[in-house]
Amino acid sequence: MNSEINDQAQDYRTRLFPGFDSPLMGTDPEFLDRLDRFAFGEVPASDDLDDRTRMMAILAALVGAQAIDLFKAMAKGSFNVGLTPVEVKEIVYQSTPYVGMGRMLPFLYAVNELLKHRLVPLPLEGQATTTEDTRLEAGVQKQVDLFGPHMAEFYQSGPEETRHINRWLAENCFGDYYTRSGLDDAQREMITLCFLAAQGGCEPQLTSHAQANMRVGNDRLFLIKVMSQCVPYIGFPRVLNALHCIDEAAEALEADGE
Repeated sequence: MNSEINDQAQDYRTRLFPGFDSPLMGTDPEFLDRLDRFAFGEVPASDDLDDRTRMMAILAALVGAQAIDLFKAMAKGSFNVGLTPVEVKEIVYQSTPYVGMGRMLPFLYAVNELLKHRLVPLPLEGQATTTEDTRLEAGVQKQVDLFGPHMAEFYQSGPEETRHINRWLAENCFGDYYTRSGLDDAQREMITLCFLAAQGGCEPQLTSHAQANMRVGNDRLFLIKVMSQCVPYIGFPRVLNALHCIDEAAEALEADGE
């Protein structure tokens, strides 16, 4: 079994990084052997996720964890398993309302440098589907689709002094980002779950977005697979917290008859 896992790890690493040997091989060979066997062997072999889905989740988790060095490496590998420049950029764009511009920007610069190195013309084709006049209505509709009909008036609810935040949430987070093409609703909700899980301290939002994931077809077992793939990149504590939120979300939906 160990030999089989080692072979799987080597095959997976070669798919991601053909012709590349880690510099840790010369300084930390024993550690690298265990790291590779787990991250590139045991974990990918644990389920039936395709490489593209797995890599989307990993890139999102690395943004959430602010792991810029590993993100640069894994972004290179993502193109070798089929992710497109638009998809990688959309992952970074989607992170903006969840991690903030200050923490997103280094990842956008990194993707741009990688695409320039690959001779991909920039800017990429635009993916926006809303305008200043339509973003609120479209964002509210997206909230309703993801979270339920009670969100129809959420943008104008709450105390007057904080109501603008709810409107910004509809206009900016959902109207500007979720309405973009390049990724579908299920992919956007999956990576959002990874942003939140990797950050930590976002359990209420994590539970809410776990429910949204389930409403767009990412069921509990799928989300467990996604979170399992994040273990090597964000660690056990945050993944275990995320799994707890996923179970809470599934129980709440079942109680509501959904």
